[in-house]
Amino acid sequence: MASLPVRQREDGEAKVGEDGFKVFGGEMKKDFCFAPGWTNLNQGSYGSIPRAIQAKLRSYQDDIEARPDPFIRFEHARLTDESRSAVAGVLNAPVEAVVFVNNATEGVNTVFRNIKWDADGKDVALYFSTVYESCGKVIDFLYDYHGEDRLSSREIEIAYPIEDDEILRRFREAVRQVESEGKRAKICIFDVVSSRPGVVFPWERMVAACRELGVLSLVDGAQGIGMVRLDLGAADPDFFVSNCHKWLFVPRGCAVFYVPVRNQHLLPSTLATSHGYASLTGKRSGAPAKADAAKSAFVSNFEFTGTRDYSPIFCVKDAVAYRRDVLGGEERILEYLWDLNKKGSRLVAERLGTEVLENGKGTLTNCAMANIALPLWKGEEGKEGDVVVPEEDGDRVVVWMMSTMARDYSTIVPMFWLGGRFWVRMSAQVYLDLKDYEYGAEVLGKLVERVGRGEYKGV
Repeated sequence: MASLPVRQREDGEAKVGEDGFKVFGGEMKKDFCFAPGWTNLNQGSYGSIPRAIQAKLRSYQDDIEARPDPFIRFEHARLTDESRSAVAGVLNAPVEAVVFVNNATEGVNTVFRNIKWDADGKDVALYFSTVYESCGKVIDFLYDYHGEDRLSSREIEIAYPIEDDEILRRFREAVRQVESEGKRAKICIFDVVSSRPGVVFPWERMVAACRELGVLSLVDGAQGIGMVRLDLGAADPDFFVSNCHKWLFVPRGCAVFYVPVRNQHLLPSTLATSHGYASLTGKRSGAPAKADAAKSAFVSNFEFTGTRDYSPIFCVKDAVAYRRDVLGGEERILEYLWDLNKKGSRLVAERLGTEVLENGKGTLTNCAMANIALPLWKGEEGKEGDVVVPEEDGDRVVVWMMSTMARDYSTIVPMFWLGGRFWVRMSAQVYLDLKDYEYGAEVLGKLVERVGRGEYKGV
């Protein structure tokens, strides 16, 4: 196997500082795979990887093609275990509780489609109104498939900005209401960092509240590992999934899936059901033979779920090593991201004459993403000088602004309406600095002016 490139100074690479680690900021773009002139302000949607990790990805793919059978039969398990061990260290989780799935949505599906719903129809799945759309649709599917005589769901309404204490109060009130109706709060899904708007959720306090109230906690950490501090040993959720390809510099798609040993019996099947499933009836009752007898049935079940490209999983250990040996470790990275996120988002808001979405205690931006209001409204008056578009033009404006931003200005950020106001979500990363935020503010100002001139109406 080719060794991971570490801190080798070559032409076209980012500089190494006196501490022996790469200097963060705009020059770090040289170490990534971006097209010339592209300003990547949206790490949070799909992620991006350094060239060093791209080289490792291609190396694994080349090795697989060179000797397919021996690699898949014998090397696959070893490399997967090495990545499990590496990512368990980042999460402060026991390695026997850590496996991989393709993405966070698959992890959420795996939990919901394995959970057994009581025949009396009193089980209730709780979720917040900010749930990620695809995860909310898993609950919708289960309801459509089983019917209300088997399970029901309950939405907990929240609107930002909101204080963490109020979120916890509304959760407790929802559980109390469910129980007053003679039903059971079976499980609750909630985020580490929500997607839209991109804000920190009080997930650790929610896990504790779920434990206290006898509700299973399903933590959707799609936006999690690599951009916030995670200590699963201390938090002890019932289920936790986090995309490694968003912030950990792992190729798409790969997510770490944490299930403590006490709950692993609740998930007998992967998604899709594959070789590791031990049927309770029929001819295929036994699990397949394991090369490692010490490995649990749960870990073996998720280790190989059919033929696909597992190279992103193999890269997890390399990404963890790169972040430690080349970038200086998780804490150095997080300190830069959080600081840049807060300073950069304030800069953009000041340039636009608007505001950053934040609560009274300043917890919403304790991550690498922030939401910034634009001087753009729909169907109602904004401040003097702001642009207002008709209510019915809202979706058209979103599509036009995002596509125009990418086409004309070589950058993009997620855009959305929050109430009657237009907002954007920007991501901090080690390859960005305040100059990139200045550029983002300039582009957004120009786009609002163009919307005011009605250019979007041609879409």
